[in-house]
Amino acid sequence: MTDRFIEVSLAKRGVTCTAKLLQDRAPITCEAVWNALPLGGDVYHAKYARNEIYTLIPTFAPSEPPLENPTITPIPGDLCYFTFTDTQLGTKSYGYEQAAAGYEQSAAHQGRTQVVDLALFYERNNLLINGDQGWVPGIVWGTIVDGLDRMAEACQDLWRAGALGESLRFARA
Repeated sequence: MTDRFIEVSLAKRGVTCTAKLLQDRAPITCEAVWNALPLGGDVYHAKYARNEIYTLIPTFAPSEPPLENPTITPIPGDLCYFTFTDTQLGTKSYGYEQAAAGYEQSAAHQGRTQVVDLALFYERNNLLINGDQGWVPGIVWGTIVDGLDRMAEACQDLWRAGALGESLRFARA
C-alpha cells in the first residue's frame, strides 16, 4: 500500500501542514476522504473538546464509515472524522444559528439533516465529551507529519482573534 499525504490549511492565515492518512487503521474512512478531496469550509474552534479546529461539510461518502480506529482522547496531530445529525447540533448552546456581527447568514451547514465534521487536534489534553450528548468518539484517519508547530500557532491565534472569515481546507499533497 502506497502512503497517501494531504495538505491541511487555514487559507486566510496562509498556514499549511502535511498529514499522512492512516490507511492501515481507518481504511474505509481514508478511502472516502481521499476520493472526495478537496474538502473544506468555514473553520470553528472547539468549545468542548479543547484544542481542536474543525469544519462542518455535507456528507460525501456513499455510506458513512463505521467507527474504525476510534478515540475519545485525540492527541496533537490527529485528524478526526465525525458524523452529526441536525438535531445533534441543533441546540442554541452551539451558536451556529446566530448570524455574527458583519455577517448576514448563520452557519453554512444549517438546514442539512446530516453533516461531516473534519477536525484537527493541535495540542494535548483533549477529551471528546459533550454536555448535551456525553461521549463523542471520533475516527482517527490521519496524523500531521510536518508543520504541526506552525499550525498550532495559527490555531491559537484563531482561538484568541476569532475564526470569522477563515476556512479549513483539506487537499491532496
